Amino acid sequence: MNERVDGRLLVITALLVAGGLLILYSASAPFSLRHFGSSSHMLLRQFIAAVAGAIALTVFALLDYRRLATLSDLLLVGGLALSAATLLPFGFADGRWLLIGPFPIQPTEFLKLAWILYLARTIARKKEDIRSFGRGVLPFLFLLSLLAMVLLNQPDLGMLLIFGAVTMTMLYLGGCRVAHLAAVCGGSLPLVAFAIRLAPYRFARILSFLNPEAYSTSSGYQTLQSLIAVGSGGVFGRGLGASRAKLFYLPQAHNDFILSVVAEELGLLGMLLILALVGLLVWRAFAIAERAGDELGRLVAYGIGFALAFQALLNAGVVLGLLPVTGLTFPFLSNGGSSLLVSMAMIGVLLNVSRHCAMDRGRIPGGLSVRGRRS
Repeated sequence: MNERVDGRLLVITALLVAGGLLILYSASAPFSLRHFGSSSHMLLRQFIAAVAGAIALTVFALLDYRRLATLSDLLLVGGLALSAATLLPFGFADGRWLLIGPFPIQPTEFLKLAWILYLARTIARKKEDIRSFGRGVLPFLFLLSLLAMVLLNQPDLGMLLIFGAVTMTMLYLGGCRVAHLAAVCGGSLPLVAFAIRLAPYRFARILSFLNPEAYSTSSGYQTLQSLIAVGSGGVFGRGLGASRAKLFYLPQAHNDFILSVVAEELGLLGMLLILALVGLLVWRAFAIAERAGDELGRLVAYGIGFALAFQALLNAGVVLGLLPVTGLTFPFLSNGGSSLLVSMAMIGVLLNVSRHCAMDRGRIPGGLSVRGRRS
């Protein structure tokens, strides 16, 4: 049997990972030098995560996604338990992270993949029941509320937005009634508003988003510095390594606002190139979903593609001042080993779906055989 993988998806992923390491080194060098005594400290940690991600990508590309989905219940419970452990005052947790040796782990990143697999498997099994609110939608809302309690206590409202958006999207793709989803979204708005008002820092972010100049020395500072960095880059940028914002003018330049450094150093063209690569990656995910041999593969591919796209758009919106600060990273670029590892594992799952699609249907456009020969 001639097995094939999606060569375009592999190339796009390799470009994003390699480009991300280069950009991260540029954005994090001053911070690393000041806090760790070496300009390459954070680059080395991210490189280790990239190697682990490459291993995860390979494993998930070879592991049948249908067998992986059968473990989704266990993965979901494990991910939720680890995420809840970050709230325990036992010295091995710090907010959103578990401190395991020199490498902090963010369990919600792993929980994100487990949630997509669980949604895909359960929705595919429910079939017609998904059109019933009580039997189809309500159980997912109950589980999502459990996730919300953990995420809001970490606190990580940005990640909760991703979980909520992925849930609504996959339910829609699985055949849920639009009226049910509209009711859920409408009913959740007061709860989101309450969660924002309950936490002073969240409410301050909304106020500073509406009028950042009025909060230029507090909650609006990051947004203003990000806009200055983006604007100063112009069309072609200052040049790789020449960012001024990363010299401690822009907090979290290597994390949430790494796209600001891209815009300053590589200009509008560099920023558009990064966004185009993410767009191509999402396009490949959706193309794989459309050609999937079963409903499970279709939902898994759509869920992964949407999760990556939605997170990238939220981050870009924050960097450009179009959205309030959320604390979300940009996939493949921002500092964060858990995020990079899970993103690459997601690509491995996509490659597995595409491989089985090619085995079932014979051909995927742009596919490469295992030996590297174009189909």
